[in-house]
Amino acid sequence: MAIFLRSKASKLCVNLLRRGCLLQRAPCSLDGSVYGNNDSSFWGSSGFQCREFGHYKQNPLQECGLEHGCRLLNHRGLSTEKGFDEYSDEQLEDDAESRFLDVPGGKVELTYEMNFISESSNKRVPCYRVLNEIGCQISTDGFSQISKDLALKMYESMVTLQVMDTIFYEAQRQGRISFYLTSNGEEAINISSAAALTIDDVVFAQYREPGVLIWRGFTMQEFANQCFGNCADYGKGRQMPIHYGLNALNYFTISSPIATQLPHSVGAAYSLKMDQKQACAVTFFGDGGTSEGDCHAALNFAAVLEVPVVFICRNNGWAISTPSSEQFKSDGVVVRGQGYGIRSIRVDGNDALAMYSAVSKARQMAIDESRPILIEALTYRVGHHSTSDDSTKYRGIDEIEHWRLKHDPVSRFRNWLNQNNWWNEKAESNLRTEIRNEILQAIQIAERMEKPSIENLFSDVYDRVPSNLQEQEKQLRETVSLHPESYPSDVPL
Repeated sequence: MAIFLRSKASKLCVNLLRRGCLLQRAPCSLDGSVYGNNDSSFWGSSGFQCREFGHYKQNPLQECGLEHGCRLLNHRGLSTEKGFDEYSDEQLEDDAESRFLDVPGGKVELTYEMNFISESSNKRVPCYRVLNEIGCQISTDGFSQISKDLALKMYESMVTLQVMDTIFYEAQRQGRISFYLTSNGEEAINISSAAALTIDDVVFAQYREPGVLIWRGFTMQEFANQCFGNCADYGKGRQMPIHYGLNALNYFTISSPIATQLPHSVGAAYSLKMDQKQACAVTFFGDGGTSEGDCHAALNFAAVLEVPVVFICRNNGWAISTPSSEQFKSDGVVVRGQGYGIRSIRVDGNDALAMYSAVSKARQMAIDESRPILIEALTYRVGHHSTSDDSTKYRGIDEIEHWRLKHDPVSRFRNWLNQNNWWNEKAESNLRTEIRNEILQAIQIAERMEKPSIENLFSDVYDRVPSNLQEQEKQLRETVSLHPESYPSDVPL
């Protein structure tokens, strides 16, 4: 049906129909200005479907003549019994504008229906994947092609992380170090994200991302020195094991309290933005960290300040003993991004190629558009939370074995390499033997090295040590001299 609007009356009618106002009585012939057939539908630019009255459909434009007037109800209080001619052109234009509420945050379209936003969509956000469970490539959409050399370096780093975790975990069980925490089952998140970044990108890790350091050149000896807390440890023995950090690699020292690194990463990203650096900040955290206030503050600040930061959440199913089902009611972590105005994606965290592609694209958008990006990497923590935990107390062994055998990210990536004829069993055996020997040698050296001296307990805070700390150090030395049997003999005075 063709509609031609030629008068003020028809303009008002269409305005009100577009806005969903209640038109109780309307003329069928608007002083000759509306032409068309007797269809039961009247269409403006956005369309209007007539309601059904009783046993037949009645077009409201055909109910009565102009002389009967009409009843018009809208939020601005236009007269309820008013002829069309009583509205001025200015009123009509103003009424069209009033479809929106102009608030400090921007214009919001008005509605006259009470609708609450659903607490959660019935359909879960899909998870981006490139490789299936057996390592066959099933997708090329958005996939970032990688060379043979890059693929081999990624795989060798994943194996290095896997072997290192196994040996250091055993060393803790032997009483040689005090604490350890593995990344079993999450190797792809570590290495693939690191491979997609540059050394100029600033990393704020939690404690399950040593693979990023491996990729950036942190040696097995440096890992061992930190875990044993010897005099070669960059932290001078002040931190517990696995709390790595090195300025030269743009990897901030790990802090035990959950999610404290998130606001720090936003601050660093803001600095990069102000300095116009072609780099971004990247922060890692677990699903448990999303329940911390620091997570909310970081996401909100990042969105409002529009800073280049990539948030990578390792949703591994468990926050120590708390399952993700008790961590949040919503569809995981990815849906939270929209609430903060942050572009987000859900990725298969056990798919090395999917993680590499997603982080590469996220980094590009973060820098080019100066915006935060949220990545939820779905994975599973195969190991215990730490050496202080026995996860079989709160989850079944069958569940752990299912993920270890069927969803192992290292095996999946190795299968893909094999399909490309880039890897074989001999190379696998040689690599694992070489890495194991290197780590064992590093541990032996780290164990024999001297511990940091007592003075390191009081240094590196003040430019000049204040008198109260000087007195404390003096008292400590005297106490150790009087009771040497109560203190470690390998800590020099």
